[in-house]
Order: sequence, then structure tokens, then C-alpha cells
Amino acid sequence: MGLSLVEGLTKSLAMTVLSEIGDKTFFAAAILAMRHPRKIVLSGCLSALLVMTILSACLGWAAPNLISRKWSHYITTVLFFGFGLWSLWEGFTEDGEAEELAEVEAKLSADWNAEGGSSKNNSKQSDDLKKQQRPFLTQFFSPIFLKAFSITFFGEWGDKSQIATIGLASDANPLGVVLGGIMGQALCTTAAVLGGKSLASQISEKMVALSSGILFLIFGLQSFLSEAEIS
Repeated sequence: MGLSLVEGLTKSLAMTVLSEIGDKTFFAAAILAMRHPRKIVLSGCLSALLVMTILSACLGWAAPNLISRKWSHYITTVLFFGFGLWSLWEGFTEDGEAEELAEVEAKLSADWNAEGGSSKNNSKQSDDLKKQQRPFLTQFFSPIFLKAFSITFFGEWGDKSQIATIGLASDANPLGVVLGGIMGQALCTTAAVLGGKSLASQISEKMVALSSGILFLIFGLQSFLSEAEIS
């Protein structure tokens, strides 16, 4: 694979922590944990992130089998440099420190208000009718679990961290990438759920963006140099 399992793990861990702290899904987990049981929110968020990390690593592992390893290495190098510059640009141009936190909080508040209104309108329905109208998945999983899962999964889909994980898994040991990603996601999500909004509001989105940008550029440089050594 070109990189050891430990190397893939440490890269994935560092990238995940810096990408996920201050991310929308981080803030969503913190806010959800304020209104719902923390264990259910944590299990829903972690389940979504586990599925997303494994899926992304599998896509990255399959990439060299679809295109040549040389081209997948080139694409990964360009992605690292691109995400590094993107993150630095976000860090230097960010005006409000709690912009994403306010955005996520407003969206979740709107959802809760809508749910509150619908529950009042349906309060006169019989229990049997409510059970019949329940979505299929809610018969097996808690609605809170499903909400935490769906918000986290679709929030991460197509995100910078997911694409970076795919690129890293195509160039590093996929198992190491999965283990590092899961460890990083578990650390960040647990901190968000336990710390709540008080922790989330203290995070400097600007510093996180700048730090992740520097890390991506380091990964890009390392990937470029390893490519030069091979050639």
C-alpha cells in the first residue's frame, strides 16, 4: 500500500479530528444532546459516522482498482493541496466565529417547532392509529436515534472530510484509515455530546480551519514527495 497501517491510522486520526471539530455535524450533536438523552444521540451520531467512514474507505480502496494507482495517487495529492488551500481561505475569510453554530441551531429549532405543531394537531388521534402511521424504521429504532443518524449521515455526505477520507484510503492502508477515522469521530462526537453548546460555542472556527488547512498541505507535500521518490 506504500504506507503502513500505523501511518494511515495517524493521518486519518489527525485529519478527522481537525475536520470534524467545529463542523456542522459536531454542532448538531451538541445541540441534540441538550434536548434528548445523550446516550441515544451519541449512539445515533456514532453509528452514522461509522457507516460513513467504512463506506468512504471502501470507495478509496476500490479507486486504484478502477483507475491506475499512479493516477489515484495524483488525484489524492491534488485533493490534499486543494482542501488545504480551501481550508486556509475559509479561515482567513471567516467573519463570525459561531456562524455555523448559529446556522445549525436555527435549522434544528425550526425542525423542533414544526414537530411541535404537528404533534399538537395529531393529539386527538387514537394510539392505534398513531402506531399504524409510524414510519417503518421507528418500529425498531428510537425516533431520536434515527434523527441523530440521519442528520449526521447526510450532513457528512459529500463533505470535505468524506472526500479526503476517500482520497487517503486510496493512497494509504484502508484499515488504518478506518481505525483512525473511527477513533477521531468517536473523540469529536463524544466531546460534542458531553460538552454541549457551552463547549461548541468556545471553539474558534477560524483556528480550526487554519489548522486543518496546514495539515492538508502537509499531507499534500508528503504525497508529492513520495511520488517524486517513486519516480
